[in-house]
This record gives sequence, structure tokens and C-alpha cells, in this order.
Amino acid sequence: MLSDLQIAFERELDAIAHDGALGGIEIVQQRVRVARGTSEFRVTVDRVGGVDLALCERIAARINARLEELDAPYSLEVESAGLNRPLVRPADYGRFAGQKVRVVTSLAINGEKTHRGTLRGLRGEAVILETERGELPLPMATIKSANLEYDPRTDFQRDKLQRKTHGSNRHGN
Repeated sequence: MLSDLQIAFERELDAIAHDGALGGIEIVQQRVRVARGTSEFRVTVDRVGGVDLALCERIAARINARLEELDAPYSLEVESAGLNRPLVRPADYGRFAGQKVRVVTSLAINGEKTHRGTLRGLRGEAVILETERGELPLPMATIKSANLEYDPRTDFQRDKLQRKTHGSNRHGN
């Protein structure tokens, strides 16, 4: 059974997710754990354009204001989904199609449980990865975890190209 604290936490997360003033916040994951009589709340957030520390602090302050109305011990952690954002909902697989991902399955598929490739989306009940060996369908039911896989080399290459392009324009070449 949910405690009053947990109910208040859930309601506040729902309000935050629907608050246009926060710029389209997405609640990626939330976890509640009770340990030694204390409720531990953890929430992972994302939004187009990214999440910074100030936004995490703003969200934490809002949740704290609500939870502190109740006289119960708790801890709260608010974090950004980060560069290696977890993919947790079926819609995530369509939204992030074209990006590099790492998917861990509960069963070995093609002799492996860890799969890397370019996400192509969902087809029926399977996540489609484009790998070096071709297209690889991974049944949703077998996916233990999936994350975007950030590669800093992509940023370095983009920055190098921008410097080269802007450098040419600046010097009249």
C-alpha cells in the first residue's frame, strides 16, 4: 500500500510533467524505496535541449515543498537523464531512431546479451538495431536495459568541421 508521502510524490511528478512553465519536462524514470523507515525518492528527468543543474534544483525544490508538508522522513534525488539516456518506454525507440544505442537483453540473441548499433525504431514487438552484421530485431520482452550511447568523437568531428567552415569564411578563403 502506498504511503501518503509516496502518493504526494506521485501527484507532484504528474503536475511537474504537465507544467508548461517547466518547458516540457519528461519524467524518464522514478523510483521509490523504503529503507529503515525512510522513503527514498529518485527521479530522472529530460527535456528537449537538455537539463541543467538549475532545473534539477528547481524540480527538487518543488517536490520538497510538497513532501515537507507531511511529517515523514525521506530523501530525494533529482537527476538529468544525461548523455546516455535510458530508453524506458516503447515511444522512446521511435523518438530516438537514428541514434547509437546499447541494448542489454535477458536472453542471448545471436550469441550475445549486449548489442550495439543504430536504433531504427520499433517493428511490432521488436526493437530494430542496425549493426555491422545487418538488421537485428530484439524482442521487447527480452530487453533488460537500453540506453543512448554517447560518442564524444561525434562532437569533436562536428566542432572540427565548424571551425574549418567558420575559419574559411573569416579569412576570406
